[in-house]
Amino acid sequence: MVFSDLIFLFFFLPAVILVTKLSPRSWRNTELFLFSLLFYAWGEPVYVLLMLTVILVNYLAGLLVAAFPAETRWRERRLVLVLAIALNLGILGYYKYTGFFLESMNRLFRSHFPVPEIVLPIGISFYIFQSMSYVIDVYRYQVDPQYNPLLFGTYVSLFPQLIAGPIVRYRDVSDQLTGREETWSRFAYGTIRFVYGLAKKVLLANQLGVLADRMLQTEAGTLSAWVGMAAYTLQIYFDFSGYSDMAIGLGRMLGFRFKENFDYPYVSRSITEFWKRWHMSLSSWFREYVYIPLGGNRRGRARQYLNLLIVWALTGLWHGAAANFILWGLYYAALLILEKQFFGKLTARLPGFLQHILTLLIVAFGWGIFYYTDFGLFRAFAGRLFSSQPDSEEALRFAAAYLPTLLAACIAATGRPNALLKKLRRGRFFWMEIVFLSVLFILSTAALVNQSYNPFIYFRF
Repeated sequence: MVFSDLIFLFFFLPAVILVTKLSPRSWRNTELFLFSLLFYAWGEPVYVLLMLTVILVNYLAGLLVAAFPAETRWRERRLVLVLAIALNLGILGYYKYTGFFLESMNRLFRSHFPVPEIVLPIGISFYIFQSMSYVIDVYRYQVDPQYNPLLFGTYVSLFPQLIAGPIVRYRDVSDQLTGREETWSRFAYGTIRFVYGLAKKVLLANQLGVLADRMLQTEAGTLSAWVGMAAYTLQIYFDFSGYSDMAIGLGRMLGFRFKENFDYPYVSRSITEFWKRWHMSLSSWFREYVYIPLGGNRRGRARQYLNLLIVWALTGLWHGAAANFILWGLYYAALLILEKQFFGKLTARLPGFLQHILTLLIVAFGWGIFYYTDFGLFRAFAGRLFSSQPDSEEALRFAAAYLPTLLAACIAATGRPNALLKKLRRGRFFWMEIVFLSVLFILSTAALVNQSYNPFIYFRF
C-alpha cells in the first residue's frame, strides 16, 4: 500500500457510499458492481476481463445446475458442477501454477520446457474460491441461484474484500445484497475497524517486516534468528489481520456484515485451536468443500489422516506455487495428526502457560518454513536457531531499536487492548478512543507518506 492508494480509497469510498445511498434500491448494486470493477482496475486493469469471465462462467453454471431436477437429471447436474469446478481450477492453475509445474518437470526429468512468465492477478485465489463455493452451494440446494447477473457480479467483485479476503460465501451475504441498510452507526463502526486495520499494517506489520528481513536474510547469530522468527510471526499476523479489519470495516460502511477472519490466534494452546482462530474463512472453506466431502472423520482413523494430508497439502499449495508452501501444509498435517493421536493428550496435562508457549514455538517455526522458498537458506536458519552462534554488535543494535515495536505487537496480539477499548467505548470516556483513533490515523498516514511501496503479504496468494 502506498499513500496514493490511500488517497484514492478515501476519495473513492465516499463516492461509492453517496451514489449507492442516493440511488434507487434497484440500481445501487449495479453501481456498486461498477465501482468494484473500477477499484480492481486501479491496480489490475488488464485482468478485469478475466474477472468478468469468472463471473459469467459461474453465473451460468449456477443457473444450469438449478435448471436440472435432481430426481431425473442428476447426471447433468453433476456434469455441470464438475465442468464449473474444472474451469475455475483451470484458470487458477494456469495463472498460479504453470511456472511451478514446468520448473518441477524440468528438474525431475531434466527436460527443457520453456517456462513462461505469467503475472499472477491480484486476489485471484480469493474470488475463484468464492465463485466455486456459490456453484457448489447451489448444487447442494443450500442457496437459491442468483438470476440477476449484476447481483452475482457484485458478490464476486465486492471491493472491500476482493484483494485478500476474507473469503465470503454467497449464502452469508445473499440477503445483504438486496436488503442491507447503510446507517451512521454502521459507518462509524466501519471507520473504527478500518483505522485499526490500517494501523496494524502500517505501524506494526511494516516495521516488523523490516526487522524480520534483516534478521532472517543475513548470516547473523542465534539471537538474530530467534528475533527474526518472532518478528515475522507477528508481521504476518498484523499484516493479514490488518487487511481483514480494513475489509470488514469497509464492508460495514456499505451495510455489509462480513464474518470475522481472525480471533487472536496467538493465544491458542493447541494447533487445533490455532487453526480455529487463524484465517477462519479459508479453514472453513477447505473443511466444508474438501475435508467433509472426502469423508472427514467418518470412515475410520486411517482415512481421516489421509484426508488431513490431502487438505493440508492443498492448503499449502493454495498459498503459493513453491515447494516450501506444500511442506508448510504437510507440516501442519503431521502436527494435527500427532495431536489427535497422542500428542494432544500429553500436552493437555501441562499447565496452560506451557501449552501456550509450546504452541507459539511450533507455529513460529512453521512460519520459518513459510518464509524461506530456498531450502538451503531454511536449513541454515534452523541451524542457527539451535546453535550458539554469536551475533555482531550491529545486529544487536538493530534488533534493540525495534524492541518497543516488538513489545507493542506482543501486547496487541493478546486482544487485551481491544477489550480495554471496548470498555472505553461503552463508558463515559468514549472520547479517549476517538483521540486514540485520530492519533493512529495521523501516524499511519505520515508513515505511508515516508514509506516505499509495501503491499500486503497475502496479495500474492
